[in-house]
Amino acid sequence: MDGTETGWGRPAEPAPRWRALLDRARHGARAAAEETPAEPEREMPPAPPQQFGQPLPSRRPYNPLDPRPAQQPGYEQRPPEPQRPPEQQFEPRPMPQRPINPLDPRHQARQAPPPPAPIPAHPGPQPETNGRRGVPEQPHSFFSPAPAPARSTPVAPPAPPAPLAPPQRDYPQIRASAVAPVRPSPAPVPAPAPTSPAGARIEWRQTEPAGEMDRAVAVLRRKLGKPRVLAFANPKGGVHKTTATVLAAATIGSVRGRGVLAWDDNELRGTLGLRAGSARHARTIKHLLADLMSIENLHGDGLLSELDAYLRHASDGSYDVLAGEENPRFAQRLDQGTVRRVMDLLRRTHDVICVDTGNNVESVNWQTVMRQADQLVITTVPREDAAFTADWMLDVLDESGMGDLVANAVTLISCPSPGPLPMLADFAKHFATRTRGVAVVPYDPSLEVGSSIEYQDLQPETKQAWLKAASMMIEPFAE
Repeated sequence: MDGTETGWGRPAEPAPRWRALLDRARHGARAAAEETPAEPEREMPPAPPQQFGQPLPSRRPYNPLDPRPAQQPGYEQRPPEPQRPPEQQFEPRPMPQRPINPLDPRHQARQAPPPPAPIPAHPGPQPETNGRRGVPEQPHSFFSPAPAPARSTPVAPPAPPAPLAPPQRDYPQIRASAVAPVRPSPAPVPAPAPTSPAGARIEWRQTEPAGEMDRAVAVLRRKLGKPRVLAFANPKGGVHKTTATVLAAATIGSVRGRGVLAWDDNELRGTLGLRAGSARHARTIKHLLADLMSIENLHGDGLLSELDAYLRHASDGSYDVLAGEENPRFAQRLDQGTVRRVMDLLRRTHDVICVDTGNNVESVNWQTVMRQADQLVITTVPREDAAFTADWMLDVLDESGMGDLVANAVTLISCPSPGPLPMLADFAKHFATRTRGVAVVPYDPSLEVGSSIEYQDLQPETKQAWLKAASMMIEPFAE
């Protein structure tokens, strides 16, 4: 490097003394090696073939777990071995026996398992334990070839066994229990049936609920607390208000037997008196108002017999009828006070009063009946004009402060013709959101002609539908 020692441009310095001594020793050793003749190489004896279980030719590290104490030199340093001649220098020296793995398949193939011990006729005494609770001393077998003496050195935990089926072992406790007979378990003793205390009251109840018809009849037969007024209303004509009033009174009267009345409060010549009851006389609300003061002062049987002269009766006697006046000018006399007096009189003699209202929501008698009613029944047919008028009437009543009456109302949809009606499901779904319930009554051919209504002439399906509808009207008041 430019005659320098380091190559950084400095002037060369004389070599140090240690380098000259190193070169001299190196050259001297090389010269001595060239002068000494090379000795012939000795032939190494062939190594014996290695077999399983024989000691290795090389020295192995000391195993502290070796159970043979004769070959255990301890951890102190060994004394130097005597010098051996060259021909015996590579002789394999014996090494400690390697521990045998009982799960090794090669060892199991060379050594057959010992025959199992004979099964004792009776279970012998419990084997002694090795100082640990509940752990018996294992018998000697090829799993533990020889008992290891007590040692002060810690014993390493055994390695987890390979997933191989271990050979048969002798378990005295298990075999003794297998020989012992199995005792059958005692049969369970049935618990004694509970007995009712003395004087207990036993009520018989049906396990299944009664049918729909039985439930409707039971509701109609209950006490109502006080006389109830059912108002059938819809300003639209031809929506079966009169038919619904008569059939509701006939259905309730056929179950209760008495105390039901149908009143025609239509201010424009209603037809309820013509379609319901027998025309044994021609008296109407007009004749009753003429003698109202004298009748109001009567009580008990006298009141019943005097009022009966102004009422018409159904052919089967299930309900009474108070017919309306045919003269349209008579509506001027039905003011608020008069309607209330008639309503109070009828409540003294009847339990259920079904009122057929008119078509004028602005008339005084219509509004008075609505304020006196306990239950509003909206009658309609599956037509758009009828449903629109019923919706409008509900809005009028809601704005007049009768929201509770509207919320508790029942919608009654009458089918005017047989067969499927496309708008029936839509109307039922709509009015279910505005009223408490919706009842649908089917078409009946006996009501088609528009003459006198006879309850016994209805089809069975029509009677069942009216039973459910009437029970829906009365249910909030049944006790």
